[in-house]
Amino acid sequence: MKSATMRAALLEQCAPIDGAPLAVKSVPVPEPGEGGVLIRVAACGICRTDLHVVEGELPVRRSPIIPGHQVVGVVERLGPECRAFRVGDRVGVAWLRHTCGSCSFCSGGRENLCDRAEFNGYTADGGFAEYIAAPADFVYPIPAGFGDIQAAPLLCAGIIGFRSLRLTGLGERAGGWKGARLGLYGFGAAGHVVIQLARARGAEVYVCTRDRERHQALASELGAAWVGDAAATPPVKLDASIIFAPAGELVPPGLAALDKGGVLVLGGIHMSDLPRLPYAAIYGERHIRSVTNNTREDGRAFLSEAARVPVRTQVEVFDGLERVNGALKALRHDAIKGAGVVWIGRGP
Repeated sequence: MKSATMRAALLEQCAPIDGAPLAVKSVPVPEPGEGGVLIRVAACGICRTDLHVVEGELPVRRSPIIPGHQVVGVVERLGPECRAFRVGDRVGVAWLRHTCGSCSFCSGGRENLCDRAEFNGYTADGGFAEYIAAPADFVYPIPAGFGDIQAAPLLCAGIIGFRSLRLTGLGERAGGWKGARLGLYGFGAAGHVVIQLARARGAEVYVCTRDRERHQALASELGAAWVGDAAATPPVKLDASIIFAPAGELVPPGLAALDKGGVLVLGGIHMSDLPRLPYAAIYGERHIRSVTNNTREDGRAFLSEAARVPVRTQVEVFDGLERVNGALKALRHDAIKGAGVVWIGRGP
């Protein structure tokens, strides 16, 4: 390696993204630990969770911190005892970085709930940098059919969307996915991936989202059966819905749109407070479920299905680390059609 330092977008103090709190600085290149890999970053997707970290909506777990957790790159160096990858392999890094492996959640197949879990870009430095080090056990091979930029949104938006689909339980209903009516509230990076999975499985998708020019237009392009405003009432009762927008006020209209026995999945790591609900809102065995992180099995299963469908990501590229603030600002103001990705593979 030519230098022991790298460029990274560093957050030293949480602040509103409109004030551009991330500064591009020279920092040490991380060392791959035992069983770890050092990855040369090509691209890193942006996510609302990055906004929650930057703006302090999530409790500070490490400061300063390099955010970013949808990383695609190439293995540059192996740590001691790492046999899972070879130098030159193209890999991806997602939100979940490490779990204890021994608690009741980990041993029961629910490592996403581990109390000692660690997260890229939150408890450990993430991917808005030229290099990232990560435990190889939590790194994914990238399917050959996806370019670096197209693959980046799959590593959080895609995986969390996939887990949200699982939690709807639609695959367990009589008739399975065929003809199931799924609602999506919010149509950014996760929504535009989920609609492709759901339609490939045989579901009809009804989309409620603001911004006619970008989000509603993209939903129509991707085959939504109906598209309306964020709190609009779909023309049919829905078997399940997922709320990706971090807006608790969408829960009452989301519940009202469900058929009896329907499931409303809350797909974000952070959401504004839910309003008070009358019992009638959930009567009829309607359910509310939250999504918490992801498991590695979610990631592996999703990437395999995404390659089969195949999922095609709609991406807006922001070239260079200097544009991370602008990318996150665009996300904050719903100015991205599909997913945003920061390209780090070449200099500014």
